[in-house]
Amino acid sequence: MSEMRRARVHHTSRRRGKGMEKTMRRFTLLLLVALLGGTVRLAAQETVETRSVTSVIKIDEVIFGHLTELNGKFKLRATELAFAPDDYVGVHHHIGPGIRYVIAGELTFAEGGQETVYKAGEYIFETGNLAHTAQNKTNVPLRLLVVEILPKDWTAPAMIAPRSQ
Repeated sequence: MSEMRRARVHHTSRRRGKGMEKTMRRFTLLLLVALLGGTVRLAAQETVETRSVTSVIKIDEVIFGHLTELNGKFKLRATELAFAPDDYVGVHHHIGPGIRYVIAGELTFAEGGQETVYKAGEYIFETGNLAHTAQNKTNVPLRLLVVEILPKDWTAPAMIAPRSQ
């Protein structure tokens, strides 16, 4: 076989190998997403204990913009929560990370055995994967705005019960 032909055969097989590697990477990523999606949906079927907290979804929009790796895969959801005096949300996680903003009142946030009180005008960032509780321990109403990142097809509440419960 001539030197030129040998080089062409080597180049063609190397190109095929890269194509196969790319296909396998895509398949692995798709499989991982499918498996994780199934796990998340199973966890969401468990309920989180709440006392009289009401919620209204204000915005639920799929992401499209300059961050192309997020486009069409995730959405932003903004939900307003209302807590009457002594209302609470029991131990829970969230599907995705997000920012919480105290519109009115005071939020008692407990995580890892430590309580923090957030007052009107203050923000909280939650990673989503740490178990915590939220409660209105005052005698005035609490309003909280929750903005979070979720999978684009997520339709259930974004709170999930920890696996240990």
